[in-house]
Amino acid sequence: MLQEINFDGIVGPSHNYAGLSLGNIASAKHQGNVSYPRAAALQGVAKMRGNLARLGVQGFLLPLPRPNDGLLRALAVDETAERGLLAAAWSASSMWTANAATVSPAPDTADGKCHLTPANLVTMIHRAQEWPDTKRQLEIAFGNREHFTLHDAVPPSFGDEGAANHIRLCASHGEPGVEVFVYGKPGGKFPARQHVEACRAVARLHGLVPERAVFVEQNPAAIEAGAFHNDVVAVANEGVIFAHELAFADRQAAYDAMRKAFPALQVVEVPDSAVSLAEAIKTYLFNAQLVTLPEGGMVLIVPEECRESPSVWRWCEQMIASNGPIRQVIPVDVRQSMANGGGPACLRLRVVADPETVDPRFLLSEAKAELLESVIAANWPEQIDPADLGSEALKNSVTSARYALLEALDLTELG
Repeated sequence: MLQEINFDGIVGPSHNYAGLSLGNIASAKHQGNVSYPRAAALQGVAKMRGNLARLGVQGFLLPLPRPNDGLLRALAVDETAERGLLAAAWSASSMWTANAATVSPAPDTADGKCHLTPANLVTMIHRAQEWPDTKRQLEIAFGNREHFTLHDAVPPSFGDEGAANHIRLCASHGEPGVEVFVYGKPGGKFPARQHVEACRAVARLHGLVPERAVFVEQNPAAIEAGAFHNDVVAVANEGVIFAHELAFADRQAAYDAMRKAFPALQVVEVPDSAVSLAEAIKTYLFNAQLVTLPEGGMVLIVPEECRESPSVWRWCEQMIASNGPIRQVIPVDVRQSMANGGGPACLRLRVVADPETVDPRFLLSEAKAELLESVIAANWPEQIDPADLGSEALKNSVTSARYALLEALDLTELG
């Protein structure tokens, strides 16, 4: 049976705050701080365990090999090179699997298969290095060719940031849906990372019927305020979109286009007067997981920072009291990820599939969650100072930690 499976990225052992992401305010704010990879990874596993209990199914993707020696060699990085190039090769940013790929479920595509296109992430070097290793992992997790088709990334120079700029509207996950691609236009204070040409290419690669593919522009003001991906200002589930008033360049035209393709659309919009754009980005209210429980009813899983914001939490309480489609708001602790600019939605890639068609090594159970926790507790560095990046001792620690995880999960082919 088709159902939505959230695949969370396990936070890698090289998790650090090098401040590499231009336009990501949290990343810039915490640049140079000491990070806590072990705590970060355990926070992520705790979030996964909660969703497994709520939803009955949960997946995960593994950290990519870091440091990336191939990148260091290709750029001839030595003591004369800019420090950011060294840090890029150590980046654990693949933990944010919302940028791993764009996914079109089988009911939406011409050939009736689930299509996945890894994001090229060309805007920034620390992320542009990811897609070949990401694809290797996706080829194993979704290797059943009767049910999945995996593409190469969209060629440069059209930037594609994956599911973080992609919304799917449907009556239920197993039924045909409408896919909304949100793009930015260049020329602002911060780079618009998602190009409309990349959106259209992915829609064609996936065999989407034209009337079921909608293209809307993200509000340039949102990008300049720090919403570097659309999932910082909007999230959707089934027939509901939860968005900030300033999410889209032309909000009414955007909703009209979505409603034309999907007439049953329900919009839950937060006015800027109730929660400012700056506060929405600071707390990542919209970088949340909006999910439907098996027993019915939608739940919004938000960062703990939302509960600490008076305006955000007031809105959440009013929304629940209004008896709208979102019936519950659940805060989770992902503070280590948040400090680097990624909330609950950044940490997950949604794939609509029959769990029986997925490689079981990538599916979580209570026993496997305990295994992940024990491997992380025993092997992940307790802390990393960005000044330590490049040291042989840290390299050995990070490399052996990842390999211990691969061995525990019987996935050494990813070594």
